Amino acid sequence: MSDDFLWFEGIPFPNTGLQPEILRKLHDEFVIKDEDVITVTYPKSGTNWLIEILCLIHSKGDPKWIQSVPIWERSPWVETNIGYKILSEKEGPRLISSHLPIQLFPKSAFSSKAKMIYLLRNPRDVLVSGYFFWKQMTFVKKPKSWEEYFEWFCQGHVIYGSWFDQIHGWMSVRQKKNFLLLTYEELKKDTKRTVEKICQFLGKTLEPEELNSVLKNSSFQAMRENAMSNYSLLRVHSVVDVPQLLRKGKRKCLGFQIYQNTWHACLWSQLGANS
Repeated sequence: MSDDFLWFEGIPFPNTGLQPEILRKLHDEFVIKDEDVITVTYPKSGTNWLIEILCLIHSKGDPKWIQSVPIWERSPWVETNIGYKILSEKEGPRLISSHLPIQLFPKSAFSSKAKMIYLLRNPRDVLVSGYFFWKQMTFVKKPKSWEEYFEWFCQGHVIYGSWFDQIHGWMSVRQKKNFLLLTYEELKKDTKRTVEKICQFLGKTLEPEELNSVLKNSSFQAMRENAMSNYSLLRVHSVVDVPQLLRKGKRKCLGFQIYQNTWHACLWSQLGANS
């Protein structure tokens, strides 16, 4: 599968939109500012939902920004060629997004006071969401079957590498005062309380009507209908069909019961190896 990825420091990346030179420069030279707010996730963990919430907190619930500027411009992916350029030229506080493992993240981040939010999601749901999402993309190899993708995921032979390795790496800094660990599950179960938790972490205060607007405009339905957030503007040659960034927001069975025992064996063997 090596020809289907851009390999950098042992991690498989998409073979378009990223360059080894930028990734190397990003780690060694990119300056994270104290006033930056950074979203870090493994792909398909609710990244865009969290970005939308952060954008609305930034605008105090005013939806004009999220309805007029594409999400990848509001909070660019710093490891991409385009995102690196946008963020390098942007002045003032920045919203930054990344799927990078900790060892490839800008080293300046760990001596800065920038607020970092890591969103963690149940790996079984990441697996299912990724299976459907990457099938739509033209720049990644398509699995021949669900079973094959399951094996790829457990082996870390998927975009951005092993879920297990990334989580293990980022959890090593979870005690830092400027690091907030959230889970997709808590965000979904009690969105209001989690948004309030994010505001407290960022030192932001929202009036009740502003908070209600954040909740309303970051809802699954609102994001699905917002062309600036649902990736319907994505270039046609990058997708097989109309991209569905927001598919259902929940796990589809796909015969998961068949794989429960195999999954648990895979999960615990990987976590055990990284402990």
